[in-house]
This record gives sequence, C-alpha cells and structure tokens, in this order.
Amino acid sequence: MSVDALLEQIGSLTLVQAADLVKKMEDKFGISAAAPVAVAAVAGAGGPAAAEEPATFNIILKAHGDKKIDVIKLVREITGLGLADAKTLVEAGGKSVKDGVSKDEAADIKKKLEGVGAQVEVAAAG
Repeated sequence: MSVDALLEQIGSLTLVQAADLVKKMEDKFGISAAAPVAVAAVAGAGGPAAAEEPATFNIILKAHGDKKIDVIKLVREITGLGLADAKTLVEAGGKSVKDGVSKDEAADIKKKLEGVGAQVEVAAAG
C-alpha cells in the first residue's frame, strides 16, 4: 500500500475510529501523548471527501477503573440519577452515561470521567 493510499484511508476515518487508531498506535509503538494531535490533524485533512462531523455525541462508560465510588458520584452529578441507578450503570460498563450532547460538552464529560480513572468512549449520536 502506498503512503498516499494510506493517507486517503486515514482521512476517511470517523472521529471515534481515528481516536481508536491513535490509542492502538500509542500502545503498539509506545509513542507520546503529542502524537494524537498529529494523527487527528491528518485525519481531519481529508478535504471535501471527508464526512461531516456529527453535531451530537453519546458518552459511553466502558469501565469504571480503580475509583468506582468517585465514578459513581460523578455519574450521579452528570445524569441526575439516584445512587442505586448510577451504581448499576457504572458497574454494568458499556452503557451510555449521556446522549445527544454537543462536542464541547462531550469532551468536558469525558475529561471529568477520565480524571477519576474511568474509561470513556465518545460516539456519534444517531
């Protein structure tokens, strides 16, 4: 595969796919956190052939990490759920915490959840 063909394929990735690619490249090659910026820039350089970015996103909690209680407290704050419902959502994993949020709000929620050790995925709504 030529470099141009590879670049074209990277340019056609969705935001979630590009983030997954970055994570896998970090793991495989041991590259620094500065690399996601470069890959995201390449992924966004698709030009007119690139698909439009979705307007709304869903926040999916993949795993709670070591600080489950802190994650439960934060999920309660984000969702307004009661303690039992928030605990069930956090323990289940792979569940949506909040749907149909803007890109900025999704980034903020993801940052907060990852700040307490949770693994979070941001997926396009729809």
